[in-house]
This record gives sequence, structure tokens and C-alpha cells, in this order.
Amino acid sequence: MAQTQLLSKNQQVVLEIIEKAKEPLKAYSILFNVQKKGIKAPQQIYRALDKLIEIGKIHKVESKNAFVACKNANCEITKATAFSICENCEKVTEINKPNLSKYLNNFEDKTGMRYQKYNLEFFGLCKKCRKK
Repeated sequence: MAQTQLLSKNQQVVLEIIEKAKEPLKAYSILFNVQKKGIKAPQQIYRALDKLIEIGKIHKVESKNAFVACKNANCEITKATAFSICENCEKVTEINKPNLSKYLNNFEDKTGMRYQKYNLEFFGLCKKCRKK
């Protein structure tokens, strides 16, 4: 992961919920699941989510406005993520392709713009859904 550091109680609780989830979770779904643990306010959730993203423990899936745990132990990407999303079963998988990261780190558009941050989402059918 990007950084090793101690997590606050709220960050640890939120991370555990996201890591156990079988699908990306929205902030209010996380809030509903952690209310018994003393986290009552949406701001507490959003602060924890922001920090967990910053240190590379979780990623945001923009099209779903939801969060997933980073599954890549060597992930150092906090501002550059890519996901494959099945249009049928909605399974979200983090793409870990060094070639893609290298290409995008060096990518420059026709105006000379170089990108500091990106969030790519590729949509299609997963292997399981293609067989149906």
C-alpha cells in the first residue's frame, strides 16, 4: 500500500467494512453499517474515506460513487486508478497492469497536457456473464 501509518478508530472501522464488502459501498451504506460502532455523522465517514484514499487503502469507483478496498499489495497508486466493471453483474475489479500505468504516466495529449490524476473505468462483460 502507499503508506504505512496508524489509522484512527474511525478509519479502521470504515476500512474493515469496505474490506469485508463483496461489492463497492456507498458512503451512506457505510454509515448505516458503522452506526453501532459510534460513528453517527456523514462527515466522520467522509473524513475517513478521504484519508483512506489518500494513503492508498481504498479507491473510489466514480461511476458508482462507491468505494472498494485496494486488493493490490504493491499498489502505490492513490491518484491513478483503473477498474473493469461488468455491465451485467456489476462486479468491479481493480486493474493492475504495469504497462497501462507506465503508458498513462507518460501520456501527453495534443495540447501537451500531462496528467497528474486519472480514474479509468472500463465496461464490458466478465467471463462468468459472457458464458451465460
